[in-house]
Amino acid sequence: MKQLIDFIPLIIFFILFKTSGIFIATGALIAATAVQVALTWFIYKKVEKMQLVTFVLVAIFGGLTIFLHDENFIKWKVTIIYAIFALALLISQFMGKPLIKSMLGKEITLPESIWLRINLAWSVFFVVCAIVNIYIAFNFPLDIWVDFKVFGLLALTLLFTFLTGGYIYRHLPKSDNNQ
Repeated sequence: MKQLIDFIPLIIFFILFKTSGIFIATGALIAATAVQVALTWFIYKKVEKMQLVTFVLVAIFGGLTIFLHDENFIKWKVTIIYAIFALALLISQFMGKPLIKSMLGKEITLPESIWLRINLAWSVFFVVCAIVNIYIAFNFPLDIWVDFKVFGLLALTLLFTFLTGGYIYRHLPKSDNNQ
Protein backbone atom coordinates (compact mmCIF):
# COMPACT_ATOMS: atom_id res chain seq x y z
CA MET A 1 0.00 0.00 0.00
CA LYS A 2 2.74 2.46 0.98
CA GLN A 3 4.64 1.85 -2.27
CA LEU A 4 1.48 2.62 -4.25
CA ILE A 5 1.01 5.87 -2.33
CA ASP A 6 4.63 6.78 -3.10
CA PHE A 7 4.07 6.48 -6.86
CA ILE A 8 0.81 8.44 -7.12
CA PRO A 9 2.44 11.90 -7.43
CA LEU A 10 4.78 10.61 -10.13
CA ILE A 11 1.91 9.07 -12.10
CA ILE A 12 -0.13 12.27 -11.82
CA PHE A 13 2.88 14.35 -12.92
CA PHE A 14 3.47 12.12 -15.96
CA ILE A 15 -0.16 12.06 -17.11
CA LEU A 16 -0.61 15.81 -16.71
CA PHE A 17 2.71 16.53 -18.40
CA LYS A 18 1.61 14.53 -21.44
CA THR A 19 -1.84 16.13 -21.53
CA SER A 20 -1.36 19.65 -20.17
CA GLY A 21 2.34 20.54 -20.08
CA ILE A 22 5.11 20.94 -17.54
CA PHE A 23 3.65 23.79 -15.50
CA ILE A 24 0.28 22.19 -14.78
CA ALA A 25 2.02 18.88 -14.16
CA THR A 26 4.39 20.57 -11.71
CA GLY A 27 1.51 22.20 -9.82
CA ALA A 28 -0.22 18.84 -9.63
CA LEU A 29 3.03 17.23 -8.44
CA ILE A 30 3.22 19.71 -5.56
CA ALA A 31 -0.41 19.10 -4.60
CA ALA A 32 -0.18 15.32 -4.98
CA THR A 33 3.00 15.18 -2.90
CA ALA A 34 1.30 17.20 -0.14
CA VAL A 35 -1.65 14.78 -0.23
CA GLN A 36 0.78 11.85 -0.20
CA VAL A 37 2.46 13.14 2.97
CA ALA A 38 -0.92 13.78 4.61
CA LEU A 39 -2.21 10.34 3.62
CA THR A 40 0.94 8.68 4.93
CA TRP A 41 0.49 10.49 8.24
CA PHE A 42 -3.20 9.58 8.39
CA ILE A 43 -2.63 5.88 7.64
CA TYR A 44 0.67 5.23 9.44
CA LYS A 45 0.76 8.10 12.01
CA LYS A 46 4.33 8.68 10.86
CA VAL A 47 6.11 10.37 7.95
CA GLU A 48 9.71 9.52 7.11
CA LYS A 49 12.25 12.36 7.13
CA MET A 50 13.20 11.73 3.52
CA GLN A 51 9.56 11.95 2.49
CA LEU A 52 9.34 15.35 4.19
CA VAL A 53 12.58 16.50 2.57
CA THR A 54 11.25 15.38 -0.80
CA PHE A 55 8.01 17.30 -0.25
CA VAL A 56 9.86 20.49 0.75
CA LEU A 57 12.09 20.27 -2.33
CA VAL A 58 9.13 19.54 -4.59
CA ALA A 59 7.32 22.56 -3.15
CA ILE A 60 10.34 24.87 -3.46
CA PHE A 61 11.58 23.82 -6.89
CA GLY A 62 8.10 23.20 -8.25
CA GLY A 63 7.00 26.58 -6.96
CA LEU A 64 9.99 28.26 -8.61
CA THR A 65 9.25 26.38 -11.83
CA ILE A 66 5.69 27.71 -11.89
CA PHE A 67 6.40 31.21 -10.53
CA LEU A 68 9.34 31.90 -12.84
CA HIS A 69 7.85 29.84 -15.68
CA ASP A 70 11.18 27.99 -16.00
CA GLU A 71 11.24 24.20 -16.26
CA ASN A 72 14.90 24.03 -15.23
CA PHE A 73 14.02 24.26 -11.54
CA ILE A 74 11.94 21.06 -11.58
CA LYS A 75 14.76 19.33 -13.47
CA TRP A 76 17.25 20.29 -10.75
CA LYS A 77 14.93 19.03 -8.02
CA VAL A 78 15.56 15.41 -9.02
CA THR A 79 19.33 15.85 -8.87
CA ILE A 80 19.21 17.64 -5.53
CA ILE A 81 17.02 14.95 -3.97
CA TYR A 82 19.40 12.23 -5.14
CA ALA A 83 22.37 14.25 -3.89
CA ILE A 84 20.74 14.61 -0.47
CA PHE A 85 20.04 10.87 -0.34
CA ALA A 86 23.67 10.13 -1.27
CA LEU A 87 24.99 12.61 1.27
CA ALA A 88 22.78 11.22 4.05
CA LEU A 89 24.01 7.70 3.29
CA LEU A 90 27.65 8.81 3.18
CA ILE A 91 27.41 10.74 6.43
CA SER A 92 25.82 7.74 8.13
CA GLN A 93 28.59 5.56 6.65
CA PHE A 94 31.34 7.67 8.14
CA MET A 95 29.54 7.89 11.49
CA GLY A 96 29.62 4.09 11.59
CA LYS A 97 25.82 3.75 11.58
CA PRO A 98 24.76 2.93 8.01
CA LEU A 99 21.36 4.43 7.24
CA ILE A 100 20.43 1.34 5.23
CA LYS A 101 20.92 -0.79 8.34
CA SER A 102 18.67 1.47 10.39
CA MET A 103 15.99 1.12 7.70
CA LEU A 104 16.27 -2.65 7.14
CA GLY A 105 18.16 -3.96 10.16
CA LYS A 106 15.04 -4.77 12.16
CA GLU A 107 13.99 -7.37 9.59
CA ILE A 108 17.38 -8.56 8.33
CA THR A 109 20.51 -9.67 10.18
CA LEU A 110 23.77 -9.09 8.31
CA PRO A 111 27.41 -8.57 9.26
CA GLU A 112 28.35 -4.91 9.73
CA SER A 113 30.73 -5.02 6.76
CA ILE A 114 27.85 -6.02 4.46
CA TRP A 115 25.66 -3.18 5.76
CA LEU A 116 28.52 -0.77 5.06
CA ARG A 117 28.96 -2.09 1.50
CA ILE A 118 25.22 -1.86 0.78
CA ASN A 119 25.05 1.64 2.24
CA LEU A 120 28.03 2.77 0.15
CA ALA A 121 26.64 1.11 -2.97
CA TRP A 122 23.34 2.98 -2.60
CA SER A 123 25.20 6.21 -2.05
CA VAL A 124 27.14 5.71 -5.27
CA PHE A 125 23.91 4.72 -7.04
CA PHE A 126 22.25 8.00 -6.03
CA VAL A 127 25.29 10.02 -7.15
CA VAL A 128 25.23 8.29 -10.54
CA CYS A 129 21.46 8.91 -10.88
CA ALA A 130 21.98 12.59 -10.01
CA ILE A 131 24.69 12.96 -12.65
CA VAL A 132 22.71 11.10 -15.32
CA ASN A 133 19.66 13.23 -14.53
CA ILE A 134 21.67 16.44 -15.06
CA TYR A 135 23.02 15.10 -18.33
CA ILE A 136 19.62 14.08 -19.71
CA ALA A 137 17.79 17.12 -18.33
CA PHE A 138 20.09 19.60 -20.03
CA ASN A 139 21.09 17.74 -23.20
CA PHE A 140 17.77 16.29 -24.37
CA PRO A 141 14.27 17.65 -25.01
CA LEU A 142 11.87 18.01 -22.08
CA ASP A 143 9.78 15.02 -23.24
CA ILE A 144 12.82 12.75 -23.10
CA TRP A 145 13.74 14.01 -19.63
CA VAL A 146 10.22 13.42 -18.27
CA ASP A 147 10.17 9.89 -19.72
CA PHE A 148 13.59 9.25 -18.16
CA LYS A 149 12.52 10.72 -14.82
CA VAL A 150 9.36 8.61 -14.68
CA PHE A 151 10.45 5.36 -16.31
CA GLY A 152 14.24 5.37 -16.51
CA LEU A 153 14.97 6.31 -12.91
CA LEU A 154 12.19 4.02 -11.70
CA ALA A 155 13.59 1.10 -13.72
CA LEU A 156 17.13 1.80 -12.50
CA THR A 157 15.94 1.96 -8.89
CA LEU A 158 13.97 -1.28 -9.19
CA LEU A 159 16.95 -3.00 -10.83
CA PHE A 160 19.32 -1.77 -8.13
CA THR A 161 16.84 -2.83 -5.45
CA PHE A 162 16.67 -6.30 -7.02
CA LEU A 163 20.48 -6.52 -7.19
CA THR A 164 20.73 -5.39 -3.56
CA GLY A 165 18.20 -8.05 -2.57
CA GLY A 166 20.32 -10.71 -4.29
CA TYR A 167 23.43 -9.44 -2.53
CA ILE A 168 21.65 -9.47 0.82
CA TYR A 169 20.32 -12.98 0.20
CA ARG A 170 23.87 -14.24 -0.45
CA HIS A 171 24.98 -12.90 2.93
CA LEU A 172 22.04 -13.90 5.12
CA PRO A 173 22.98 -16.22 7.96
CA LYS A 174 22.41 -19.83 6.96
CA SER A 175 19.98 -21.67 9.21
CA ASP A 176 20.92 -25.16 10.32
CA ASN A 177 18.22 -27.36 8.77
CA ASN A 178 20.15 -30.64 9.08
CA GLN A 179 18.89 -31.48 12.57
